[in-house]
Amino acid sequence: MNDWAPIAKEYDPLKAGSIDGTDEEPHDRAIWRAMLARYVPNKGVTGDPHLTLFVARLNLQTTEEKLKEVFSRYGDIRKIRLVRDLVTGFSKGYAFIEYKEERALLKAHRDANRLVIDQHEIFVDFELERTLKGWIPRRLGGGFGGKKESGQLRFGGRDRPFRKPINLPNVKNDFYGEGSAEKRNFSREGTRDWRTRDRDHERSREKRWPERERSWAWGDSERERDSKEERSRGRDRKDRDRKDRERDRSRERDTKKQRDDDKHR
Repeated sequence: MNDWAPIAKEYDPLKAGSIDGTDEEPHDRAIWRAMLARYVPNKGVTGDPHLTLFVARLNLQTTEEKLKEVFSRYGDIRKIRLVRDLVTGFSKGYAFIEYKEERALLKAHRDANRLVIDQHEIFVDFELERTLKGWIPRRLGGGFGGKKESGQLRFGGRDRPFRKPINLPNVKNDFYGEGSAEKRNFSREGTRDWRTRDRDHERSREKRWPERERSWAWGDSERERDSKEERSRGRDRKDRDRKDRERDRSRERDTKKQRDDDKHR
């Protein structure tokens, strides 16, 4: 782990597929494809790779003129190459910008990342195709970044650097008595102590068992008493309802009789 760094110094598809750069086995088929790929950078690309920026996540409507307007703030631009589809001519959403001076390149790399152009937050990094040894592009299973939905995240770049590995202490050997003699004092005497404690625990549990039975029995009697009281309250409620109904009927009869008497007068 002495050579670990958050940003990859040399591209390794296996390490790029690991969150901390320590994986030993590929976890998706795209990593296998990248490991088996023999990629050769495009020889038709011209310009100084050490003075070139990679700009991604562009709005598909963004033009070279707009990029020149924005990135010329940081220094003199030598060349802008907006990558387009060979058939349709539409933008693919990324471009390469070559500066005349390294100072302008570093300033743009520092300040232009996550800048909003045409309602899109852009991503800016150095060109890696010709500067990072072993580079494999995304279309072959390599690259950096990626979306969680795809399940093919790549680490080691500016967008998603490696996380520092967690070095857990090796306590297994000492736990099983394989360490020094001082650390094995618990071996035999400790075993007897554990057995004694187990026996005491069993005895105490046997003593507590009758108490539990009594508590359960008490719980049953308590539940029975509650159910009896509930039934008694239900009967009282029914009696009250019946008396109320009888009283209402008697009132209705008296009222009807009074009306009949008034008619015959």
